[in-house]
Parts: sequence; structure tokens; C-alpha cells
Amino acid sequence: MTNRAVTLDEIVWNDDGLAPVIVQQWDTLEVLMLAWADREALHRTLTEKRATYWSRSRQQYWRKGDTSGHVQHVRGVHVDCDGDTILFLVDQTGAACHTGTRTCFDDRELVLREGAAS
Repeated sequence: MTNRAVTLDEIVWNDDGLAPVIVQQWDTLEVLMLAWADREALHRTLTEKRATYWSRSRQQYWRKGDTSGHVQHVRGVHVDCDGDTILFLVDQTGAACHTGTRTCFDDRELVLREGAAS
């Protein structure tokens, strides 16, 4: 399978100018976290090879690991078939989650309880 090059102009941004970013460990494909990026964050990520995101709560850019030391070196960036979701393949150093765990998806399984409304 041949990869098709995609430009920043082809990304489908939401009304806030953001797109969700799924982050996976490049070699194990372990899902580490989900974050948000705008055009500038994605540009920084591609040029610096360090994961940069847009913080919706702080309204500022953050480069993963600058304060925690838990760096994400970017090994690849892919866009889904609709162009509205981004995948970062990273080499994660330390914890990916702000809680200090390896992944943000490690201990909270969603279950449907019998008798619960759907």
C-alpha cells in the first residue's frame, strides 16, 4: 500500500479550528491519549518532530514533555479517510497521561449495566 501525501489545507478542522489527535506508541500501537491540534500545532509537530497540541482549557500551545519530561518524539503522522482526525505515532518517554500513567486508557472500562437505559 502506498501512502498519499496530505497537506495541511486538506485537514477538516472543526468550528474552533481544531482536529482530534489520537496518539499511539509507534512500535506497539498502544493507544496513549487523545488531544487536540490546530493548524499551527500540527505545523510545529511536523517541523520539530515533537508532539505539540492546543490546550482547550488553557487556550495555549503545549509541547508534550516540556514541563513533565514525558516527551513524545513523533515517528509518523497520518490522517483518517475523512480528513478530520489525526494520528500521531510517537516514541513515548515516561507517562503519556497527566495522571502519571502510561496511557489515559488504562483503568476505566465502560460497561453497560443490565437494566440501564440506553
